[in-house]
Amino acid sequence: MRPTAAQDKSLLEVLGRFVSNFRWLFMPLGLAALVAVGVHAAADTLDDRLLAVADAVDAAFDAVVGRFELTHGLVDLVALEERTTFARALTLLWELAADAVLLLPLLRYREPELGSRDPWRSLRAPSRGSWRELLKRIKAQPTPLRIVLPLGTAAVVLAGACTAARLVEGTVYLSWRGLLGDRASHLFAQLLAIGALVGVLASLGWRAVYRNLEYADARVAAPAGSNAERLSRGLIACALVAPLALAALLDASPVLSFFR
Repeated sequence: MRPTAAQDKSLLEVLGRFVSNFRWLFMPLGLAALVAVGVHAAADTLDDRLLAVADAVDAAFDAVVGRFELTHGLVDLVALEERTTFARALTLLWELAADAVLLLPLLRYREPELGSRDPWRSLRAPSRGSWRELLKRIKAQPTPLRIVLPLGTAAVVLAGACTAARLVEGTVYLSWRGLLGDRASHLFAQLLAIGALVGVLASLGWRAVYRNLEYADARVAAPAGSNAERLSRGLIACALVAPLALAALLDASPVLSFFR
């Protein structure tokens, strides 16, 4: 006998409740993984820029010390290998610091409590009122942390989703090229990559942005001695996240490449 519609619904409810029982574990880990991938993708683009800055500083130093006989021996004091090591080490430290700023709030992410009728409610978005209230407070009292942290998270999340989509596209194309040919496999891989990009952003991306927006709002709303103290909260975190977010948006988020 085929299962009835009521039995199918009951099975879905049981499955939904079973999955929701583990949301406290897989959802924070999924958010953290997405942000970590995005931060790494952005940091990869900063490596060359930091090396270029180190080269420029070294060239300026050589130009100064090379003018005098006494300090002429200091020219080429720092070799290219040492500058490269310095740039990579600084990039790694920057990446780890940004990970700490963006990931720690996500590890405390919690879904809404499971409803009695709808077992999938815990996997859905918060009510619109939650977003509205947060955005109203940002509009009423904008601070660097309230603005930079969620926007930086959005940029990093987009970079992470693009990285996952590129992985899907490359894997599918190479796997199916021999069977379908270049043109068909490229189109098929492109469609799956777009689906992966949209799916990651729809399932995890907005949650990461919402959680860090919520965290930034709570940090700013905590009791403070003065308005200046409230405004200055999170400035170091903003300084760490903002350049990486800009790099993620400009260099690590090739969204248009999936539509060519």
